[in-house]
Formats: sequence, C-alpha cells, structure tokens
Amino acid sequence: MTGSSFVYVTYIRTTPDKLWTALTTPEFIKKYWFNIQHETDWKVGSPWKMTYPDGRITDTGEIEAFDPPKRLAIKWRNEFMPELKAEGWSQCVMDIEPLGDSVKLTVTHTMELENAKFIGAVSGGWPKILSNLKSLLETGEVVLKEK
Repeated sequence: MTGSSFVYVTYIRTTPDKLWTALTTPEFIKKYWFNIQHETDWKVGSPWKMTYPDGRITDTGEIEAFDPPKRLAIKWRNEFMPELKAEGWSQCVMDIEPLGDSVKLTVTHTMELENAKFIGAVSGGWPKILSNLKSLLETGEVVLKEK
C-alpha cells in the first residue's frame, strides 16, 4: 500500500457492546479523550466533528461505516493546524473482535499521502487515547489526565 498509515491494536477486558458504547457515546468519549467533544448522529453519511471545551473545532469528517458492535469508520481531517489540514482527508477505521472475555480493538488510521505529517501526529495521540479508554473500561479511571 502506498500512502501513510498508523495501526494500533489493544486488548480490553470488556464486551463488544460496552466497547462500542464507549466509542460512540459523547459524554463517555470526553472522559478518555481529554475532554474533547465528538459531535455526530452516528449514521453513515453524517457529518462528524471534534471540539475543544472552548468550542474550537479540532477535526471534522463524515461517518463512513457504522456497524455495531463491529466496525466504525470516519473520514477525518484536521482543522486547527494549517499544515495538517493542507494534507487533506484521512480515514480512521475501528474494528472490534470478541476474544473470550475480552475484545481486540484495532484502530487503523490511513492517508493516501506518503509521509503524511498528520499520520505522524495521530501516531502520538492514539496510544494515549486508547490507553485511557482501556484503563477506563477495566478500572473506571483513566491513566492520563488533561494536559
């Protein structure tokens, strides 16, 4: 494959339904995503955006796949860093697979542009966000607090 990609796999002691709810419930998302709000109606073709607590838009896109509790895909573009916004659209796919009393979550973030700075940026963010998600689901607390 040409372009740029970042793949992160984690195993979480939870059910596919609980993980799906954690990935698609705005108030729960804010707990592990450093208080960033996700806004959408979670239907294929619907707009999606993330905003800081002060209302500034961080990223925008569109829901491309919504198959509970198996797969979520979002067309995604950064909005607050001009050099990243100029790179254009990426795609983020979250695949959930049951595995005994746990689930395997695979997050694949790709972009057609080779050596994309945006993919470099998300490769630093996704591990923090997904570590918080895993910890929150398993222990009730996040590992990393807001900056």
